[in-house]
Amino acid sequence: MAKNKKESKKSKRAERDGPVRLTTKHYEQELTRLQGELVKLQYWVQAEGARIIVVFEGRDAAGKGGVIKRITERVSPRVFRVVALPAPTDREKTQLYMQRYIAHFPAAGEIILFDRSWYNRAGVERVMGFCTKQECERFLHEAPLFETAIVEHGVQLIKYWFDVGMEEQERRFRKRIADPRKIWKLSPMDVESYKRWYDYSRARDAMLEATDTDTAQWYVVQADDKKRARLNCISHLLSQIPYKDLTGKKVSLGTRSTKGKYDDDASMAKRRFVPAVY
Repeated sequence: MAKNKKESKKSKRAERDGPVRLTTKHYEQELTRLQGELVKLQYWVQAEGARIIVVFEGRDAAGKGGVIKRITERVSPRVFRVVALPAPTDREKTQLYMQRYIAHFPAAGEIILFDRSWYNRAGVERVMGFCTKQECERFLHEAPLFETAIVEHGVQLIKYWFDVGMEEQERRFRKRIADPRKIWKLSPMDVESYKRWYDYSRARDAMLEATDTDTAQWYVVQADDKKRARLNCISHLLSQIPYKDLTGKKVSLGTRSTKGKYDDDASMAKRRFVPAVY
C-alpha cells in the first residue's frame, strides 16, 4: 500500500513538473543505440538501392544542425549526404526554382539530408521579401505537386519542422553571442528572425497548411530540450523506414602477414613530425 502511495506521488509530481529529467548517461546510451540502428539502416539502404530524402526545417536555433550531426557522425558520408545550399548564384536565380535542389537528389543507396530546402521560399524568402507574394503563392501551390512526383518516382520523402519557444530561442542566440566558438552560427538572417518572430510564425502556419499532405506529411519536433529532440527525431526517422539488419556476421581480422617484414618504424624516423605539444 505504501509503495502504491509513493508511485502515485511520483506520478502526480511528473504531471506537475513535466517530463522526468533526461540524464547525460541515459541520453548517451540511447544515442549510441540509435546510432547503431542508423548503421543497420545504412547497410539496408545500400543493399536495397533505396532513395530517401529527409528535409529539416524550423525556427533558427531550433537544433536542426545538432540532429543532423548526430545522425551522420557514425555513418558513411557516401550514404548519408548532407546538403546545405548557400544563397543562389545569379545564374541559379534564372533557373526554375526547384532546379538547384533536384541536382542533389539521391541515387540508389543514398539518403540526402537537406539542412534547409526548397522551403526557403515559404520561410526566409517570404518574410525578408526575397521573393514576391505571387512567387510564394505559386510555390505553395506547386510544392505538393512536386513532392507527389518525387514519391511517385520511388523516392521516400520525410519532412521535419523543428519548433522552439521564443524564450529558448533567445537564450540560444545570446549563448552564441557569448561563445567565440559559436558566433559564426549567428547570421544577419538569424537576427532578423529574432526581430520578426510573428512574421515567421505566420509564414510557418501558411506553409504547413498548404504542404502537409497525405503524400508528404510534416512531422513537428518539439525542440526546447535539445537532447530529447535529437533522440525523438532519430527514433522517429528510423520508424519511418522498413529497414532490416543486414550487417551480417561479425568481422574477423584474421592473421597479419609477416611476408616482406622490415623495420617500418625506422623508415619513418627521418620524416617531419608534428611537435608533441600536448
